[in-house]
Amino acid sequence: MKVLVTGGTGYIGSHTVVELQKEGFEVVIVDNLSNSQEWVVDAIAEISGKRPHFEQFDLSDQQKTTEFFRRHYDLKGVIHFAAFKAVGESVEKPLMYYRNNLVSLINILESMIASGVPNLVFSSSCTVYGQPDELPVSENAPIKKAESPYGNTKQISEEIIQDTINSNKVNAIALRYFNPIGAHETAKIGELPLGVPNNLVPFITQTAIGIREQLSVFGEDYNTPDGTAIRDYIHVVDLAQAHVVAVKRMIEQKMKSDFEIFNLGTGNGYSVLDVIKSFEKVSGMKLNYKIVDRRPGDVEQVWANPNWSNEELGWKAQRNLDEMTASAWKWEQYYRNKKKTN
Repeated sequence: MKVLVTGGTGYIGSHTVVELQKEGFEVVIVDNLSNSQEWVVDAIAEISGKRPHFEQFDLSDQQKTTEFFRRHYDLKGVIHFAAFKAVGESVEKPLMYYRNNLVSLINILESMIASGVPNLVFSSSCTVYGQPDELPVSENAPIKKAESPYGNTKQISEEIIQDTINSNKVNAIALRYFNPIGAHETAKIGELPLGVPNNLVPFITQTAIGIREQLSVFGEDYNTPDGTAIRDYIHVVDLAQAHVVAVKRMIEQKMKSDFEIFNLGTGNGYSVLDVIKSFEKVSGMKLNYKIVDRRPGDVEQVWANPNWSNEELGWKAQRNLDEMTASAWKWEQYYRNKKKTN
């Protein structure tokens, strides 16, 4: 059972590789290391006792992608994580996001078709819902105009996949994530953004450990109980395990249609201040933060209705918010100590 994981040295990708190997899959990683580091492959091997095959190149390079699939024609499926993913950056650099996120997907689909690789798990996002009319949001909610170019690349990608499936022998599952946080229980892998973090939790942990002077909370005038934006935070290991379930579903031919969509969330909405309070509780520290203006492209509030995933996939998020923030803090401390000693 050989599977390609694109972006496999990244945050969600690395955790998914660990879970796949635990379940007996042979994993091949392709990553250009634009937002990750090669030592993650060593960390995956330490955790799982098995070293995944790793190749470094950019999937938006058509020739290299084609050559890769010619060599790995025996793949049972592809889990496609590799994409730029920062909402704010996508507002500033839209063309970079469209080129990278869409061209890489097209190259992968063309190569899958040419090589006869049948199954694709696509890393989608709750951003496709924009600001939903009803909460919690189910898979049947209308796709609204995206709030950011990043969100738009996910919408367009799903459309590209659907159109491709209509005329080719390819199956796909789109997993629409809510907000992954936390880290592996060993603390050997976790979220490690290069440069200034765009996501809340790594900014919290980097502020707590002294790398960042202060955490900015974007907006306190949202129509929410405490005025800060609300998200459905999900532990990255819960998320990774859902990808294993999805791949098995495809290989075992249990899909109900050739393109399925599932929300991956807990069904609980937490505000930015809720996450800060949870972190302060599990760490015993007081966090230095200040309220600033809203950030362009941010949705006010969104959380999942995960019932379809729970029933149809037989998967359910297990870990609570305190477990998520505690594991993220454990990872931050482990990583910084490791850097000091190396």
